Amino acid sequence: MIRIGRICGQFIVNPTMDELSLSDLNLVYACTREKTLMIDVQAREISEKDLEAGLRLAHPEAVKYLEPQIRLAEKAGKQKKEYKLSMISEQTLEKVSNLAEAHIEAVFTDPSYSKFERGEALDKIGQDVKKALEEECDEESLQVLPKAVDTVRKRVIRKRIIAEGVRVDGRQLDEVRPIYCESGNLPILHGSSLFSRGDTQVLCTVTLGAPAEAQRLESLVGPPTKRFMLHYSFPPFCINEVGKRVGLNRREVGHGTLAEKALLAVLPPENDFPYTVRVNSEVMASDGSTSMATVCGGSMALMDAGIPLQEHVAGVSVGLVSEVDPSTGEIKDYRILTDILGLEDHLGDMDFKIAGTRIGVTAIQLDIKPAGIPLDIICECLEHAHKGRLQILDHMEREISAPRTQDDRNSPRLATLKYDNDTLRRLIGPLGALKRKIEEETGGRISVSDGTLTVVAKNRSVMEKVLEKVDFIIGREIEVGGIYKGVVTSVKEYGAFVEFNGGQQGLLHVSELSHEPVSRVSDVVSVGQQLSLRCIGQDVRGNIKLSLKAVSPRPGTDVKGVVEGSVPVNKQATDVWASVGDVSNGQNPELPMRKNETPGVNSSTSSTPAVLIRSAAECDEEEKASGFSQSSKSTLKSTLASKSNSKPKKSTSQSDFFSSTNIQKSTSFSQREREKLAECLFGTEDGDEDNKGTRAEAIVSAKNLKLGTKVAAKVYQVRAHGLVLDLGGGIRGMYRFENNEKKDFVVGDELLVKCSSFTGKGIPVVSLVDS
Repeated sequence: MIRIGRICGQFIVNPTMDELSLSDLNLVYACTREKTLMIDVQAREISEKDLEAGLRLAHPEAVKYLEPQIRLAEKAGKQKKEYKLSMISEQTLEKVSNLAEAHIEAVFTDPSYSKFERGEALDKIGQDVKKALEEECDEESLQVLPKAVDTVRKRVIRKRIIAEGVRVDGRQLDEVRPIYCESGNLPILHGSSLFSRGDTQVLCTVTLGAPAEAQRLESLVGPPTKRFMLHYSFPPFCINEVGKRVGLNRREVGHGTLAEKALLAVLPPENDFPYTVRVNSEVMASDGSTSMATVCGGSMALMDAGIPLQEHVAGVSVGLVSEVDPSTGEIKDYRILTDILGLEDHLGDMDFKIAGTRIGVTAIQLDIKPAGIPLDIICECLEHAHKGRLQILDHMEREISAPRTQDDRNSPRLATLKYDNDTLRRLIGPLGALKRKIEEETGGRISVSDGTLTVVAKNRSVMEKVLEKVDFIIGREIEVGGIYKGVVTSVKEYGAFVEFNGGQQGLLHVSELSHEPVSRVSDVVSVGQQLSLRCIGQDVRGNIKLSLKAVSPRPGTDVKGVVEGSVPVNKQATDVWASVGDVSNGQNPELPMRKNETPGVNSSTSSTPAVLIRSAAECDEEEKASGFSQSSKSTLKSTLASKSNSKPKKSTSQSDFFSSTNIQKSTSFSQREREKLAECLFGTEDGDEDNKGTRAEAIVSAKNLKLGTKVAAKVYQVRAHGLVLDLGGGIRGMYRFENNEKKDFVVGDELLVKCSSFTGKGIPVVSLVDS
């Protein structure tokens, strides 16, 4: 036995586990010196031509290991025990053949028989032969009667296939049985399908779960969990029997594993589709190839669940009927059968299960009855399987050719959010009480891992309820333009304070209550009232300004209400997956960015910039990136100088400047300070060059305060190691005393300063500008 892998088109003999994880082929091949015994393949849509090349490479490589085994057996092997074969005598076989052959041939040549009807007719023939032997008192023949009758059946059916090329049910050798398939037949489930091929019928269902529900594996090698599971069930009723179900047997485990490997190749990556997926296959009726029917039904059920499969996967079983030369033991004639019946599997030489897409093979399993089959015949079967597989794929694609795209009410939703661990502990609550409460009230499920919160809901409405609860407890990052739900906590003369977004406070000013004038705040809002408000501003100290009129239509306009919780200006693309069109189209629905989220998640940029607090290093990088240099400063100075020398004169220039900035009457600048600052900016009427050299670049605000910005400041506090300065616009700056510097400053002194850096908390650090 040998294993073959392939990486970047190059075959590797006996690859390591690391190499196998990168390989698109996992071929296990067992053989004798001349013939093939067993093949097991898991691949990622490898073509039949490449697969044949891998098989032809594997055989001579595997033969190299035969000689060491023979030498080892000579040294350490034990002598084989002698045994006597239980053979049917020629006399008994001839007697049973004379009694049953004609009747068996009549049954096999009548294609109108169904599986159970054919079985009943053959059983009746066996009973008739038994009665005849009992009348003759032939005890020797009665002891081997079942085996003798089966030998006669095998000889009749094989002779007819090789001589006439006609099968038991009247099909040609390469003909696939009639196919019927249906998807979405159980709409209450996430995904379902029914696949019938002849008398074989399989019902497949799909269940989607959270990533935490993946199966845990206890193995020394391989991954610790498995997110895709396929369970194959072969109940007694599918073969018209009554029996007790006592758990899975080897056959069910093997067939389920084969179908699982076949479908695994076309599943989307875990990053694109993080659901745990379980496919359950119930065999409703069996007449051969139930494992390949499971592959076909499972592929349709996965697409019905909205899982974006790369391709449909279908499977077909190929059989072999051969005629052997008794003297040499070599095959002198053979016929390859496509889509074999259960009877052809039992009486034939091979059951070669091959599954794949239109592009290539994904899984193979070879079962044989003789002591080996030549590799040339095996390779010839690949092309027969490919033709049959294409016929089946045509029927499947006519039923469902792409993942479901409609917004189904039963489609589950999954959201993956990133938080720091402290925030997650706050969400879980003591002993998980808060988490359980959310799950009981909403019906969703929450799972927490290191820095990740996963929410699973059975539909979109449940998901929205869960996220709303999470938002209320944890909160989101406040964004200008975002709409939030809040509760009025207190009412003042100048407005109302609103609690929202996980306990944050915002001011709803009286001017933002309504488009119409408001005389009393209590006429519009009251304590405890729930409101949907838009954030219209936020300063560097975190004070939040809210507006009610921004989400209300103006009187006389036909404007639809704004959806609560939306953020039209700047949205965060949250990792949210749905089992329908959201995923299949490759687009995830967007939700607002969440508070305390770790960086690294893509977000769209906003047309309205929010308040940004940067460190000194970040500011240096940004200045370099924007080309901030001394030449740009000189250009700005020359521009301001040209303004100061042009008409109208100073007073007009001051008026024009203040009307074009964002300074309001409520700023801390007095009229004298405005005039002093304007002189610094535009110079005096006489065009004093000294003043030009000390101009500030702009009035300070949260948006334009950058390194090198010059502003007129007032001493706000005098401390032991420096000054706290009022930079205007509600912004405080810090100036540190240098060694041996005089410290005779008093509160209210006016200084011209320049922003030189920022602290880690975003506080400006300034330096004095020489006058």
